Amino acid sequence: MASLNKVFLIGNLTRDPELRVTPKGTSICQFGLAVNRQYKDDSGATRDETTFVDIEAWGKQGELVSKYLGKGSQCMVEGRLKLDQWEDKTSGQKRSRLKVVLDNVQFLGAPRGAGGGAGAPGGGDDVDQTAPSERAAPPARRQAAAPAPESLDEDVPF
Repeated sequence: MASLNKVFLIGNLTRDPELRVTPKGTSICQFGLAVNRQYKDDSGATRDETTFVDIEAWGKQGELVSKYLGKGSQCMVEGRLKLDQWEDKTSGQKRSRLKVVLDNVQFLGAPRGAGGGAGAPGGGDDVDQTAPSERAAPPARRQAAAPAPESLDEDVPF
């Protein structure tokens, strides 16, 4: 039986990310994301709907989110849904919360302190560092890398 648990969200952080480290040294970053939707109601008036989603980022991704994003920053999150269930210690009631466990993040908007808002462009591993002129050209037309100088040792194993 096939199954799929994949979420893509674009929104703004509702609060500054909270970075913690587990006793084993793994980083975990938690933050909230507000996702907006515009639609027209029965009378034709434009309405706004905001959904608030809790996000959990582990490891290097969490460290990057904590370092480069702040309240109001815009980003795209790719991840999976996870349901947390527990029993409330004070009331004894069963509680649950649906959250997104981040697999990948793309920072959108201007970097922190760059005048245009918060958030860093790109996002670490996802940044395409190819020059724009090279990105537009088909792969066969991209310029070859400059030849290596002859003074390099030819016995390098890679």
